[in-house]
Amino acid sequence: MEVDPVTQREDLALHARRVYEDVIADPVRSARAADDLVRRARGSAHPEALVLALRAAAWARRARLLDGEAKDLLDEAARIARRHRLDHALADVLMTRAAVNQELGRIPAARRDLDHAVPLVAPDRTSDLAFQRAILHHNVGRLTDAARTYRSLLADARTPDRIRVIASNNLAMIDGQRGRHRDAQRLLDRIAPVAAGIGPALVAMIVETRAWVTVQSGQLSEGLRLFEESARAHERAGLPLGEHYVEYADALMDLRLLPEASTAARMAVEVFRSNGVPLMGAEAELRVAQLALLLDDTDGAQQASARAAAEFDRQRRPVWRARAALVQIEARLRAGRVTEADLRASQRICRTLTDAGTWHAAVRAHLTAGRAAADLRRDRTAVRALRRAAELARSQPVLVRLAGHVASALAARLRRHGGDALAHCRRGLADLARHRTALPSAELRALASGHGVELGQIGLEVVVRERAPRSVLDWMERTRAAALLTVEPPADGELEEELAELRAAYDGADTPVTSTNRAAAGTPVTRRAALESRIRRRTWQGRGGAERPAAKIGMGPLRELLGDRVLVEYGRLGGQLMAVVVEPRRSRVVPLGDTEAVTTHVRALRFALRRLTQDRPAEALAAARLSADHRITRLRELTLAPVRVPRDAELVIVPPATLQSIPWSALHDGPVSLAPSALFWARTATATAAGRAGPVVLVEGPALTGAPDEIHRLRGLYPDATTVTPPESTAVEVMRLLDGAGLVHLACHGWLRSDNPLFSSLILSGGPLTAQELVSHGTAPHRMVFASCQSGADVAYAGDEVLGFVSALLARGTAGVVASAAPVPDVAAVELMHALHRCLIAGRTMAHALFEARAGLDRADPASFVNWCTFSAHGAA
Repeated sequence: MEVDPVTQREDLALHARRVYEDVIADPVRSARAADDLVRRARGSAHPEALVLALRAAAWARRARLLDGEAKDLLDEAARIARRHRLDHALADVLMTRAAVNQELGRIPAARRDLDHAVPLVAPDRTSDLAFQRAILHHNVGRLTDAARTYRSLLADARTPDRIRVIASNNLAMIDGQRGRHRDAQRLLDRIAPVAAGIGPALVAMIVETRAWVTVQSGQLSEGLRLFEESARAHERAGLPLGEHYVEYADALMDLRLLPEASTAARMAVEVFRSNGVPLMGAEAELRVAQLALLLDDTDGAQQASARAAAEFDRQRRPVWRARAALVQIEARLRAGRVTEADLRASQRICRTLTDAGTWHAAVRAHLTAGRAAADLRRDRTAVRALRRAAELARSQPVLVRLAGHVASALAARLRRHGGDALAHCRRGLADLARHRTALPSAELRALASGHGVELGQIGLEVVVRERAPRSVLDWMERTRAAALLTVEPPADGELEEELAELRAAYDGADTPVTSTNRAAAGTPVTRRAALESRIRRRTWQGRGGAERPAAKIGMGPLRELLGDRVLVEYGRLGGQLMAVVVEPRRSRVVPLGDTEAVTTHVRALRFALRRLTQDRPAEALAAARLSADHRITRLRELTLAPVRVPRDAELVIVPPATLQSIPWSALHDGPVSLAPSALFWARTATATAAGRAGPVVLVEGPALTGAPDEIHRLRGLYPDATTVTPPESTAVEVMRLLDGAGLVHLACHGWLRSDNPLFSSLILSGGPLTAQELVSHGTAPHRMVFASCQSGADVAYAGDEVLGFVSALLARGTAGVVASAAPVPDVAAVELMHALHRCLIAGRTMAHALFEARAGLDRADPASFVNWCTFSAHGAA
């Protein structure tokens, strides 16, 4: 039986439309079918089928970011359709080409295509035309017009499911931008089953948007989990990850994981640049600019934002152009180069972004305009802009509200209303505390405190002006090691397995991963770096913790716990250092001077101490010793001499995070104990007063020259101690023994990870014990001695946060720690450790025992001098 040629051509055209729908649902799997159809249609002398087949093949290429090839195919399809007067098919091609032109940054061309399609579109395809117009409005920033059309399409029962899914997705993004996160999630919940019934490409799109909306709503860790799911969905669908990287960078930025966010943004730029997709490429470049600003790279921010602004100009996207221009003004403001022209420009940007309904960006714009006006001494203008920022920030997610609190505090400060400024700072820090507590890992909580730096500084400025020691101490305590107050839930089984896998990835000859060797491709280091990355991401996605009660201590209870001790808590206001001194009968606020002078001497001292641990000629060692003595004298003059405490008084020192590495014991002629905050020291004092019996544990690590002699001599002091030596001194065994121990001594190598302090490690038999494991297991012996390099060197984060072995132990309940903040000569430490334990056995606290043990060292010997300088006591036990 012969087939009617007309019927055959109609069937081929219908097949071409079905293939196009298949390509939208699953572009990778359907791409070959589309190309095969083009070949068949070329041989069929059927122009309509060829036009529609070319359209399907073009969309398959567009899904793989091959927009240039897609446009070539669509141009050919349009020529064929015009030649054969196939109006309906031409309308379909023009609508598809409009989408591709947008991604190529050719917004006027996209608009012309849609205008030309109006008189040609088939009656049953009008929803496609409306949909493409909505997408155009969306991309240029006309969100109200786009949302109105999306809602109209969703209300029409005739709208195809494919359009219904994408319209719901895009409307959810607009709702998310405008702070209507519940509405956005409801839209995504309703449409997700429809997307699953169509194909994996639409599923990946919905999961990606859900992740983005979740982050925008303030649920950052859950958002990160969904982004991981989104990446897998994109891979299953065979889709490029460029847009995923852009939105993932937003999430990482909010979590202040800035190096990771910068990497994601740059990867997005590269994906879009290499594939010639300037629409999203410009948006990715804007993220690069924003991140450069957060990383204090004002030149990089200026350059990246200028590139983005120029591209948005070319694309005729005024809302996005305003966002890029805002970063340029912020960078000039940060560099102290803001002008009247910048103020006028920022005011125009405020109007543009507010009219567009992009509230987060609008709040930033008004805050920037207020700062610019204040810098130019235009106080009334500044107050108006700052108040508008605060109004827009209300009822927004926590990070936007924090910007609103900053704006309110700045406005109150400009009007010299110190009490109002302080109240806004308190409310902002309370918001931040709730946000921080909900985060699932110590790392994320420490990073989150960076959002409160400006609030802390404004409040400190107010209370310092009043010069009331009680108020100044109370305020400094609000922003001091606050992340450590959260009790972390125990590690889950999968995290335990990955930590065990990380230990197994080491052997005795291996070097731990550091910030300098992690890029060594093809080595065991690469595998360990990948494991660390997995562990970090798992900790980012866990459950939030719970803040311990009584997160402050009054001056009266603190003084009672101190007894005869003197507490000196240091703080920074701008570039100046100050101290609150709490003595048995009085308290004082003491201004000290330039913080940079202190940090300069600390860096020089650390360099000199490193030289003293090395095998150098006598002349070089003598020069290093002279330098070290000079730096110690200058640090004493800058930090301790002005507070005028008795030379032999027992001190409790609470330094700001960036000055944790000062060798405080070397600056004072009496016992010294350190703490991350006065509250934490008070907790250790309370724990010490309560008393806690427990076994003594002595641990010898592998490949440490002085460790066998050190442990042998300590066994003579503690005949009933539990002793573990290689090969039994594994991380698993040591972790088992630590919990509940009364005193633990660890003699082993230590490695500081300044890039990620929770992977700082103590090298034990069969692999390292990381700070992450201490945090995850909640291990907390009553007292602990680290006879290892850099184990006391906690790493500083913005907002006066610290992370490392000492802070992890104190946060979990350890009451006393002795550790070194620098590399130490291990053989020379044997005598110091033996003397320290003799004093502990005699009933001394860690601070007194260390002071007495240090007094017996021969400081003329370079190695002994280094140990005299670098070991410190932490806590009251």
